[in-house]
Formats: sequence, C-alpha cells, structure tokens
Amino acid sequence: MASRPLTFVVGTGRCGSTALSEVLRLHPQILSLSELMASLEPSALPEGTLSGEEFWDILASPPAFANRLIREGFGLPEHTYPGSGGRFSAEGGGIPAVSMTTLPHLSDEPDALFDALRPVVCGRPRGPVGEHHRALFEALAERFGSVAVVERSGFSLRLVPRLREVFPEARFVHLYRDGPDCALSMSRHPGFRMIQLMREGGDVPGELAALMSDESAEVKPLLTRHVPVSAFGRLWSDTVVEGLTYLGALPGGLVLPLSYEALLDAPDAELHRLAEHIGVEPLSGWLAGARVLLDGGRRGSAERLPPAELAALRESCAAGARALRV
Repeated sequence: MASRPLTFVVGTGRCGSTALSEVLRLHPQILSLSELMASLEPSALPEGTLSGEEFWDILASPPAFANRLIREGFGLPEHTYPGSGGRFSAEGGGIPAVSMTTLPHLSDEPDALFDALRPVVCGRPRGPVGEHHRALFEALAERFGSVAVVERSGFSLRLVPRLREVFPEARFVHLYRDGPDCALSMSRHPGFRMIQLMREGGDVPGELAALMSDESAEVKPLLTRHVPVSAFGRLWSDTVVEGLTYLGALPGGLVLPLSYEALLDAPDAELHRLAEHIGVEPLSGWLAGARVLLDGGRRGSAERLPPAELAALRESCAAGARALRV
C-alpha cells in the first residue's frame, strides 16, 4: 500500500503553530503529529542506518535538559504529558521524548500508545531513519484511521533542508505571524529564551554549557535575566530570512505559505487552501470546530508595549518583514 501523503508545517515557533496542530487534530482524516521532530532533536534525523531498536531509543530516551526544566518549574507549555497519573515523570527517571507532546496530543492514554508502538518500531530491520519514521507514521495513521500525515514542530524552519533530504515526497506549509507579536511571544517562552541565550556572546554560552552539564548550576538566573524584546525580534527576523532561503530552493507547488493573521480573519478560506494542499476534504464539521479554536485575542499584543520599546522591536523585525513581502 502506498504511503499516505506527508506534510510538514514549519515556522519560527510562537507563530500560531500549536493552535494549528489543535485544528488539524480535529480533522478525522489527518494524523496530527505535534512537536515530534522538535522533541527528538538533535537526534531526530541522523545520518546512516539504524536498527528498529536504535530508532526506538531515539523515541523513548528522556531528554535530560527538558526534564530538568520541568523539575525546576520551567517546563515548556508544549510539554503536555500528564503531570499526575502517567507512568513517567521528570523526577522519576524522565519522560520519554515521544511522550512529551506527540503522544498526549494523539491520545488520552499516552502510556498505552507508547507501549503499543514499541514492538512495531523495535521489530523493524536496519534502514535509513526516514524509513523508520515512515513506518511510525503509517502505524499511527492505521491506528487512528487517518489518510494524511501532518507533522508540526516549533522553530522548524532550520530543519527544512534535512526534512527535504530525508522525505523528498513531503509537502510543506510555511506558517508565519506578524513579527513583533511573534517576537514578544518568544520573549515569554523558556525555550526561546534558551535559544536567544545561545546566540549571545560573552560568558552566556559558557554559563549555558555549565547549566546543561552540572545539575547544581541554577536555571532560574539565566532564564529570568532581562533580555530586550528587540533581541527576540532579531531572532525572529534571522529565522525568517534563513527559512525563506531554504523554502525558496524547493520545487514550485511544494510549499503553501499560510499567514496566521489570514487564518484568523478568514478561517474557512484559508483552511480550504490548507486541506487541498494536505490532501484531505475541508469537512464542514471540521471548519466549524476550527472557528471555535482559532482565538485572535493575542493578536496585536506588541502594540501595547511602550512606544520606544515597540519602535526598537519593529526595527529589529524589519528584515524578516521585508523578506515575507517578497
């Protein structure tokens, strides 16, 4: 049987992509994989071949630093594994990578789904990582009766070249959002505060290295230090410019640009475009449910910043905004 159509939603992160995953999950024909690639990084798409057991280790190994952030009260909002009632915990050996977000997004019983996937994955022969991922997608799609697969991870524009290499058949959706609003959201997110810190010079990278290798080093001082929101504007802009270069190198027709603001303003029209690109029907019940989920309440949040701070933020986003208008 031919593989189901595969699409990757890519973006800067904090661009409405989590909300889009929730919308996609409502569609009965779509297998919505939330944060799979991001959860498995930096081991999501290794070179060479690996056995089924080795691929399972990538899925099932608890990411040490992500679990540490949860233990210290800085867990990411995307990490939706149940804090109580689940078999795994950040304090008790760690939550597996695939259980952080992907499995809870699919099922109210993520541990049972984890257990069901193990023999399927471990029983596979040695092969390229793309073949293992496709087998995982097919097993989940068969389980949930899906006809199309959509993976969505935050901060994923940087992965486009490798995704294209591993999955040459895949389509892409580029979800983007107003730069100042997106950057302001980044500034309030622990994961993006970590990303921004890694971009800084001086002693900060060394402090981060110590933080990741030394359990006694304190997380709070680095994650709560003052960082101008304009620094996140530069992060947003650089990510957009780089990502558009990657997307522009793909064959025509493979990439659907999708504005978060347009999705809020005209959900039915934009979701019709999205459904056609993914390869599913724009079902009326799905459109109705999506309209309820798409909340524009955070739109324009940057406009409430003090004038000087807003002006600096807009300037820091200028290059990315120009690139998106091309």
